[in-house]
Amino acid sequence: MIPSGFEYHRPADIAAALSILQEHGDDARVIAGGHSLIPMMKLRMADIEHLVDLQAIDSLRGISVGATEVSIGAMVTQHELIEDDALAQAVPILREAALVIADPQVRYVGTIGGNVANGDPGNDMPGLMQCLDARFELVGPDGTREVPARDFYEAAYFTAREDEEILTKVIIPIPAAGTGQAYEKQKRKIGDYATAASGVMIQTEGGVCTAASIAMTNLADTPIWCEAASEALIGSDLGDAACKAAVAAAIDAIEPVADNRGPVEFKKHVAGVILRRAIDRAIARASN
Repeated sequence: MIPSGFEYHRPADIAAALSILQEHGDDARVIAGGHSLIPMMKLRMADIEHLVDLQAIDSLRGISVGATEVSIGAMVTQHELIEDDALAQAVPILREAALVIADPQVRYVGTIGGNVANGDPGNDMPGLMQCLDARFELVGPDGTREVPARDFYEAAYFTAREDEEILTKVIIPIPAAGTGQAYEKQKRKIGDYATAASGVMIQTEGGVCTAASIAMTNLADTPIWCEAASEALIGSDLGDAACKAAVAAAIDAIEPVADNRGPVEFKKHVAGVILRRAIDRAIARASN
């Protein structure tokens, strides 16, 4: 299908983009890579009168790896996440997750900011950002603020971002050295959303789990960061009983719905299998 008519804007900086959003209010939307918004416009599920393209705003690009944090501009593409060796060394799970998003053609254009900002429960990065305890920088008419990823998602396609705000940056604490990290995803075919996906981080000392973080994707109307699943591992020797307890806690936390990827019980089964794989790989990668 063809979208309804709209006016196209290509501002050169954040101030100009915010000015357009303030002028046109609910009739304006920003676009990053466009892989979520453009299909909705073509299907007439979104009727946008003013489209604000962020491609020309250089301040939204770039990856900076510091001593304790990584800063990623909202317009950084999934391909750039994969290709940045310093980023892969600091937070290897980012490369692992980006490699299973859609296909290479999409990854050359799709951005991290677009993936996390629109609240699509099927996107990979929102759950991963919760696993990593990331923060999102938002800029609006009232200034700049940061929102933790774990507080950002309110319902499907509803987030803490105000209508006149732009997500400009993703800030990620660098996991401690030796942290085991793994991202597992099951999907029907290349390019599809996950039937179930999970990000896991595990730290150990002397064979005992000292910290853990577990998040699940596309198994509720928001990503699920499951504190109870993490706590089931902390203090344990990461044996079978502890891992099974973590999986059980995560399954209790998810709320999948039946769709063309399968019925609810099937999704719960797949979620359990995927999470256990991620836990096992994270344990294998963790070092004292």
